[in-house]
Amino acid sequence: MSEDQIYRDLQEFLDKLPGGFPSMESGSDINLLRYLFTPEEASVAVHLSMDPEPANVIHDRINSSGISMSLDELQEILDNMLRKGTLMPRYEGYEETHYCCTDTTSGGMITLQVDRLTDEFLEKFGKYSADKASGATLTPKEHSPLRTVPVQKSISASERFPISSYDDIREIVKSLPGPFAVANCICRQMTRIHGGKCGVTDLEESCIIIGPDHARHYVDMGIGRFITREEVSDILNKAQDDGLILQPENSQRPEAVCCCCGDCCVFLTRYKKLPRPADMYLSNFYAEVDPELCAGCGLCVERCQMEARVLLDGVASVDLDRCIGCGNCVVFCPSGANRMRKKEEETVPVRDKNAFYMNLLSSKQ
Repeated sequence: MSEDQIYRDLQEFLDKLPGGFPSMESGSDINLLRYLFTPEEASVAVHLSMDPEPANVIHDRINSSGISMSLDELQEILDNMLRKGTLMPRYEGYEETHYCCTDTTSGGMITLQVDRLTDEFLEKFGKYSADKASGATLTPKEHSPLRTVPVQKSISASERFPISSYDDIREIVKSLPGPFAVANCICRQMTRIHGGKCGVTDLEESCIIIGPDHARHYVDMGIGRFITREEVSDILNKAQDDGLILQPENSQRPEAVCCCCGDCCVFLTRYKKLPRPADMYLSNFYAEVDPELCAGCGLCVERCQMEARVLLDGVASVDLDRCIGCGNCVVFCPSGANRMRKKEEETVPVRDKNAFYMNLLSSKQ
């Protein structure tokens, strides 16, 4: 089999995964895959499953396909792919490491390139992302890898409506057994490497990684460090103080929580260019203003990451087409004029990442 065909087979394999990886006429898809995978790794990757498997099961499948490879050779390739972030390990509940494929969605192989970004990777990833965006339809909010929950202070003092545990970031963290790790924000790293600077925060370690498999993988790769539950709370407090938007993975039991800004986040920066960003975000809240209390200071306008706030005749207002319910305007309002309102129809996220992926796969059929 030619090397070109090996990478085309990998592209087609990845495109069948929940996040997809469509081909591009420019060849930017193959160029990115060549950066991430050697030909030998690409040949192995197409034989991985979404279900975790031990190396010997993968080895049997590879040999059955006609590829001659010893188990030791396969183990070396799998371990190297682990270090590169192009597959995912599963440790919990197994006596030996199990392996499964990963795609390029949030938490996948692209995110795992944090702290190892190069000009070559950014050029190839940027070209593929631009090609994909130019021909793609927008993702329905139910299929977005992230959702928005309000920052704690914006809802903690409210008694006007019940707060579901999956919309309360502290309850989410409290309900998960851990372990927890923290990693640098890849979006802010990309901005900095491109010569820019985040004007919202100086918080670099802002990606909270959760769970015995996900957190350990980040630590084993050297791109994360274990932290305590109390340190998680400290990061969330800092994010709230800086006006960042909290975006956990789109399930009740997320494996990651991102603290995002409108300057750098690949999702926020893309969607804020749209006339109706609220249509793209799964959120159960929106902001409203009591005009009798508004002092017209404009702080909410300054702090809003989605450009959803404006001053009209000296009184703040909310553009509900742009508001994604982060709650930061409530926290920073000195007069108490801003407050959160719960949407009449509550959206309940799926239980966990596996359920999210299954829904995503069903939508592709």
